[in-house]
Amino acid sequence: MDKRRDLYLAMLEKMVTIRLFEDEAVVKHNTGKAAGRILPQTGAEGVAVGTGAALRDGDFITSTHRPNGHLIAKGIELGPMLAEIYGRSGGSSGGKGGPMHIADVSRGILGANGIVGGGFPIAMGAAFAARYQGTDAVAVCFFGDGAANQGSFHEALNLAAIWQLPVIFVCENNYYGMSMSAAEHLSVPNVADRAAAYGMSGRIVDGNDVLAVYAAVSEAVARARNGAGPSLIECKTFRRGGHSADDAQAYRPKDELAHWQEKDPILRLKSVLLREKLATEAELAAIDAAAAEAVAAAVAYAEASPFPAPADALRDVYSD
Repeated sequence: MDKRRDLYLAMLEKMVTIRLFEDEAVVKHNTGKAAGRILPQTGAEGVAVGTGAALRDGDFITSTHRPNGHLIAKGIELGPMLAEIYGRSGGSSGGKGGPMHIADVSRGILGANGIVGGGFPIAMGAAFAARYQGTDAVAVCFFGDGAANQGSFHEALNLAAIWQLPVIFVCENNYYGMSMSAAEHLSVPNVADRAAAYGMSGRIVDGNDVLAVYAAVSEAVARARNGAGPSLIECKTFRRGGHSADDAQAYRPKDELAHWQEKDPILRLKSVLLREKLATEAELAAIDAAAAEAVAAAVAYAEASPFPAPADALRDVYSD
């Protein structure tokens, strides 16, 4: 059997799960169940899944205020993740982090981050620790195009290059920093153009092609594991929804969404699977059904989880 089949089907299942999970999270936000703002990345699932498929369990990631896809691709459990979004005690951070501060250190997920550019120093620390401890683990730092203008971006890339750290900077360029077009807030046409200033590999890929993302990140990960240092990968993708679930998107051209819907990463991978006879329509439908079942189970888990007890407010203040 073609070796690609299992990989492609696994990536498809992750992307469908992310899409359905985020749809459900938006519904919960709109009905007042989410303990904070929901910032979905619908349409950009290929970046998260293509990157996650290139990593091992012992590798690390840092995420952003738009974290759901990154975390699911790295293997977080859906139930505890949704419970965290609800602010419940069964959440992966005990209900104290909420939608933008979800973490699961046991899976190398060092946290989503509500601070734009906040993941850079954390990923650098993880990469330095891997080097210091003599492991071949790598760290991936997800960030958006808006974070490419933060001082932490430049500091991290400079130091990573000087020390040749095993870190991959993955830019999820969805063309908007909140409501501002990237064309207005970037001084260069591409975020990846800035890699040259720091003497590291810079590459641009189609972020809506999960296979292209997987190939690019796999190459960068292999280089990092072999001591060849950091890389910057810019994934051109699109944020179908607004900055958050309650963004009316009045700033967008009306025809922009239709253009990007034709590049849907889920439909593109399904097309590859069918065209190359790696799967049948029935198998793809079964993946959709399994993902829907998994999300429904996560909802049941989250809604059955109690709110944290008042006394829990004094826990986790200091490290053990």
